[in-house]
Amino acid sequence: MEGKNETHPGFTLVGFSDLPELRIPLFSIFMTAYIICIIGNFSISMLIISQPQLHTPMYVLMGNLAFVDIFFTSITIPRALYGLISGDTYISFHGCILQLFFFLIVGNMDSFLLALMAFDRYAAVCHPLRYLTIMSPKTCIYLVASSWVILILHSILYTIVNSTQAHCKWVLHHFFCDCPVVLSLSCTVAPDLQIGMLFESAIIILGPVFFILVSYILIIRAVLKLHSSKGNWQTFSTCSSHLTMVIIFYSTLIFMYSRPNTVYSPAYDRMVSIVFCLFIPMLNPFIYSLRNEQVKSAVKRVLLQASS
Repeated sequence: MEGKNETHPGFTLVGFSDLPELRIPLFSIFMTAYIICIIGNFSISMLIISQPQLHTPMYVLMGNLAFVDIFFTSITIPRALYGLISGDTYISFHGCILQLFFFLIVGNMDSFLLALMAFDRYAAVCHPLRYLTIMSPKTCIYLVASSWVILILHSILYTIVNSTQAHCKWVLHHFFCDCPVVLSLSCTVAPDLQIGMLFESAIIILGPVFFILVSYILIIRAVLKLHSSKGNWQTFSTCSSHLTMVIIFYSTLIFMYSRPNTVYSPAYDRMVSIVFCLFIPMLNPFIYSLRNEQVKSAVKRVLLQASS
């Protein structure tokens, strides 16, 4: 598998094959978490679709996030589960590139949706009288559709770059085809190309972060202007579930991609990636339901209707 090869024979996807004694326990844990993730996010999506009182911009974006999380986990986890149960470490070159393409789109869409939800909270807290005008259904559709277009173009660019590189190594010490890992197997990457990719990815990654930070700075400023401490808490509590998701998502993202190469560790990468790709999407529906009164009320209504 070593040495320059232009015929693209495929990759060895190490996954967790170097931990044979843990394959069955890991399979059981990941399968259980994956099932919970799918059921939880699907339930949130169906709840928002079926309950007219949740047909507001915030919950439409929340439903989109749950829908995206289903696909996000399904891009990486089933192949990891297959590798754990079968011991098969082979993935074709085109299969790897296809996984990379969809992972880049859906993974970054999580970030864009969190930014749009931050803007929604800004509009609700800072401009309550104009909220429905600012966040009209047409605006929501335009913002979500624009995000998809931007990320598809971004993913096409990175997929072309990775698929046209000459690879000198074919062993991926990971459980899925992540962009930095695949690119690290290339024989050489032109400095100009590296700079261009770094600049473009910085916009895609840091753009939503900047958007979220500005939105919350404006929200906090508006909340502090309220004279009632009870009013302060009630206003800011509407942002609590979203803020929790943002903190968990970006803290894991920073651990994954913002560290020096000197502390690179395949084992570390795999475990943090499992948190990012599986456990965060699994936790999101519980964060929505436990920290959001309207969602909890909608769940109670559905349960009462089902029992009557």
